[in-house]
Formats: sequence, structure tokens, C-alpha cells
Amino acid sequence: MMNRFEEFTTRIVQQVGKKEGPVSPVMVNSASFGYGNSETGEGIFDGSIKKPLYARMGNPTSAQLEQILASIDNGVGAIAASTGMGAVAMATLSLLKAGDEIISVGGLFGGTYSYFSETLVRFGITTHFFDVEEFNAIERAINTATKIIFLESVGNPNMRLPDIRRIAEIANRNGVAFIVDNTITPLSVAPIAMGADMVVYSTTKIISGNASALGGAVIMRAISEGEDKFKGERYNDVHPFIKKMGTMALIANAKKRALRDFGMSANGFGSYITMLGLETLPLRMDRIVATVEKVVKALSENGLQINHPSLTNHPQHERYRTQFANGCGTLFTIDMGSKEKAFEFLNRSKLVTITANIGDSRTLGLHMASTIYRDFDEQTKEFLGITPGLIRISIGLESAEAIIDDFLNAANI
Repeated sequence: MMNRFEEFTTRIVQQVGKKEGPVSPVMVNSASFGYGNSETGEGIFDGSIKKPLYARMGNPTSAQLEQILASIDNGVGAIAASTGMGAVAMATLSLLKAGDEIISVGGLFGGTYSYFSETLVRFGITTHFFDVEEFNAIERAINTATKIIFLESVGNPNMRLPDIRRIAEIANRNGVAFIVDNTITPLSVAPIAMGADMVVYSTTKIISGNASALGGAVIMRAISEGEDKFKGERYNDVHPFIKKMGTMALIANAKKRALRDFGMSANGFGSYITMLGLETLPLRMDRIVATVEKVVKALSENGLQINHPSLTNHPQHERYRTQFANGCGTLFTIDMGSKEKAFEFLNRSKLVTITANIGDSRTLGLHMASTIYRDFDEQTKEFLGITPGLIRISIGLESAEAIIDDFLNAANI
């Protein structure tokens, strides 16, 4: 039986390359587009003619990337964004207004946590935070103001795994939009198939895989022709788009309510570079998730404090074996016990590139408390799993043996 990564080695390269004309994707970097005549311009603006309007609303290179990403996640469409945070903002702001509430589940990237806990608060939007196992509390927190349940497929960096299917059932039973940030687990986790309404990516990470292009994307499911949560009173603001655009309503809503007005638009060059990386994503994911399991097993057996769900002592190990059968991405953490020991480990390593990025073709590492989470209070750091000696590791394409040897040397083992 073909595994999920093997399936995509064929699908993606066939979608990126062309059989006629330029084989490599055509890069369009124009900021504006000529309409030819006034009638065509009118049709472009009313949506009846599918041609580029203005680069803030997308361009042909980004459109090809969007088609491929939508196909990967079985969405009705996608919108490319300038960054991963741009994608998070687009997905959420397209649905939110002052007085609304978000339920956030599990670990969160520091930028997303700040966006929820600091920025959105300034606009009258409240976020409630829960651990991945607090199912009853999550459901009790839902009220008429709740617009979004949001989670990351893998807690970054606390490595806790949410029960995506169960949380999707809670969201759908209560008629609440469910958004999954799948940045760490493209191809290996399929959120829309598990009940999500939108999938968010920072394509900067493993989708591009080489630290050369900022980018993000939001993939949306189709609005059902029959009953659908977005046809309920909770989402009155979406109804005009459902009436006009039908199954494509979430795409139209996000383009008008977020992309047009906030301008988190992808550029043609970034989308082009992202597609070049995307061609090899299945091969890289397959290799990296296998390497991660070998590395964490060896390091744990040698006495290092490793946090990864493939280890039997992890609280979500059984969930890893079922819902995350294709791995949970590039990440794991090492707790060295103190900032000093963490710095010593990182500085002694010959392979690690010390940077805030993840999902690169080379192995990356970062001390969390002194960098991304340095300004967070102690209570928040405890909730997010940030300890004084915590190092986040993102495994690259190096051999498992080389990484293990380097890490044991760096730890003086």
C-alpha cells in the first residue's frame, strides 16, 4: 500500500511542472495588470472574469501555488500570504469582530500566542487557552461569542499532540469554525479530512525547506450545499459571500475581509521559490520523520531529557501511533536543565545552525527562554512548556548517525 509521502512524490511534481512551454513555474512579479478594455475590468472586479485584478489580491504565480496547496489538503481553494503570521491573521480576521472570542488549544508558537493574547485584545477580541486534554473545559467555554477554535497540529515547542478529530467533533457539534495550523506536519496530517474548516501554514518552514522565502497560506474547505455551520446565525457576516459564491464563500470572504484590507499578500518571487521547495517536500518529510525517531531514541537512551511523542514515556504516545502515523514533523526538544548548559550544548555542536527558524534542510537549534519567549511571564512560559534549559531542535537532512554523534559530543556524553 502506498504511504502518504509516496503518493505526493508523484502528485506534486506533476502539478508544479508543465508539459508545454516553460517547465519551471512562470514567475510573475508585476504589481498591476492591464485589463485590455473597460468591460473586462468590470468583469474582473465583479468576479465574473477570472483574471488578475491587482497584486495585493494575488498573482498568477501565487495562484499556481494556491492550487497545489489546496489539492494537497483537499480544500476548495487556498490563499497565499506573505508570511505564516500573515496567514494566521488572514484566517482569523476574516471571521472576527470586536466582542468575539477564540478558544486556543495546546502549545503555540510564540508569535501566535502574542497575536492572540496581546494584539487581538486591543481590538476587543478575547482568547481562552486550554491544554490538549481539557476536552470538557473546551466545550464548556463555548458561548454565543465564540467564533474560532484554533490549534497547532503539534505544540511548538511543548510537543503535545492534540486529538484533532475529537476537537473537530466539539467544534462541529457546536457550530464553531475550526482552524488548524499544520505548519509542522504538511502531508503527514490532513486537517480538513479530520474535520477542520481552514488549514494554516507558514510555508517559510518545511514546505520551502531552505530558508530562502517567507510565505504562508490558508486552505479552506468548501461550503456545503445543504446544512453548514457557516449558514448559522454565528456567521452572519459570511452569508453575503455564501449567497454570491456558494462553495467558495470562505475564499471570497478572506480575500475581501482580510487580504484586500490588511494586505498580507504573497509576492510572485516568494511563491516561485516556495514551489521549487514544494517539489521535494514528500522526500524530505519521509527522510526527516524517520531521522527524528532514530535521533530521539538514541539521545534518550544516553540520558538526555528528550521530549518527543515517539518515545513511550510521552503522554500522547498512543495518539502519535494512531493520528500521527506519518510522524509529527521535524521538531523535538532537549532540556539541559539551565540556560548555561543549553548555551554550552548549542555552542559545542558542529552541525546545529542557531536560528529561530524550523523545518530547514539543515538541523537547527535555539534556546527558547532567552529568545522567542524571553518577554513572557513565568506563568505563560509554564503553560507553553518553556523551561530554563529548553532547546528546540529542528532536524534536517543530515544522517541520523552524524546528528547523534554530534549531539552526544555537544552534551559531553
